[in-house]
Amino acid sequence: MAAKTKPFKIILGSSSVARRQILAEMGYEFTVMTADIDEKSIRKEKPEELVMTLAEAKADAIMEKLQTVDYQDKDADTTLLLTADTVVVYEGKVREKPSSKEEARQFMKDYSGGHAATFGSVLVSNLKTGTRKGGWDKAEIYFHEIPDEVMDNLIEEGLVLRVAGGLIVEHPLILPLVEAVVGTTDSVMGLPKALTEKLMQEAL
Repeated sequence: MAAKTKPFKIILGSSSVARRQILAEMGYEFTVMTADIDEKSIRKEKPEELVMTLAEAKADAIMEKLQTVDYQDKDADTTLLLTADTVVVYEGKVREKPSSKEEARQFMKDYSGGHAATFGSVLVSNLKTGTRKGGWDKAEIYFHEIPDEVMDNLIEEGLVLRVAGGLIVEHPLILPLVEAVVGTTDSVMGLPKALTEKLMQEAL
């Protein structure tokens, strides 16, 4: 099998390390661009609507940045722009990135011995044809008790402050404390592989 050399280019519109890792695991080469949008200014009632709207806003912002390059050029390679967003829902409330260390600690205390859900969107925009295909995925995570020292270490390290709901399942300190995931771990991490592949094919 030859390496996946694709007749199209991919731009990952995300600063998320986990999303980069997942897309690389899927065998794709890509460039990274980030969208400068005020996520807090975008509100929706339902979590699945919120993550879809945010993925669209990110795509719009990146496409504006790219307008200096004409992707409509007939000879240009097809380029797929992938944008995504994830929120955590706990007891019916949407959680985004913690605003402080105190909030991150409170989030983790809530999950300790309990459970939360993630809603994640993926939007694939074909920059050559203008086609957009999007979808969302849900996963549920059940936790054992999370000891205080684990919370201290995670907050000290800082990564929990940069992820939705302060929730990380793949971290070596948290992994042994995850009782069960209903759905897929890649969905919790922010890029469900099966959905991403499906949307890429549809957008092409």
